[in-house]
Amino acid sequence: MQIKGNHFVITGAAQGLGAAISLALACQGAKLGLLDVNREGLQETAERCETAGADSCQLVTCDVADEASVAAAFAELETGNGPVAGLVNNAGILRDAMLVKVKDDEIVERMSLQQWQQVIDINLTGVFLCGREAASSMIRAQQGGVIINISSISRAGNIGQSNYAAAKAGVAALSTTWARELARFNIRSAAIAPGVFETEMVASLKPEAHARITGAVPLQRTGAVEELAHAVCFIVENDYYSGRILELDGGLRL
Repeated sequence: MQIKGNHFVITGAAQGLGAAISLALACQGAKLGLLDVNREGLQETAERCETAGADSCQLVTCDVADEASVAAAFAELETGNGPVAGLVNNAGILRDAMLVKVKDDEIVERMSLQQWQQVIDINLTGVFLCGREAASSMIRAQQGGVIINISSISRAGNIGQSNYAAAKAGVAALSTTWARELARFNIRSAAIAPGVFETEMVASLKPEAHARITGAVPLQRTGAVEELAHAVCFIVENDYYSGRILELDGGLRL
């Protein structure tokens, strides 16, 4: 699929990976639908994308975990930019905690149901809701399309991330399931499983913590957000890529 002139929706577009993905698509002349709960951040991303050459740029404040909010956002985007050709499900949060934290043989803390549910709601249910709306738009238009979900290498399990690992494993499973279900409509589905990328959160870590993270990566550095955005463009443009998880981690998960 060509990027120029096609309508792509990016969730979590206000900052970090979502902003980088939006900018990469804008540079190739895409029509953009930007979703996030952070209106101010969305406006900043939209300004950068318009300067970079986006065909059009529409932003909608949206809670991806809320069914009505998602349905309304996609209806608004479709009215403004036409049928959805591509979706990048990027929105996500972290609420890290040990399942059970023990100190001096005493249980001092447990992952709360709220910590579990917030991550599942946004990182997994949000992917489902946005994927369903995008697929419906593509099917109605009878023009095919592509859905790219951002999973994580943590989907294999990671200490302190029961909620996040479970959600990202679910995202990977949705990606392969949709590839099989939607292929007859010429809709592809795939996922990217990033390792550690130089987002605002990672960049703000203390130097010793940052060094510890990069030291674990065989390439001895974090990924640049532009490198993940390039991976998104690759999947969009390669019409035979579907049903697979692209691991982009500098060799961290061998």
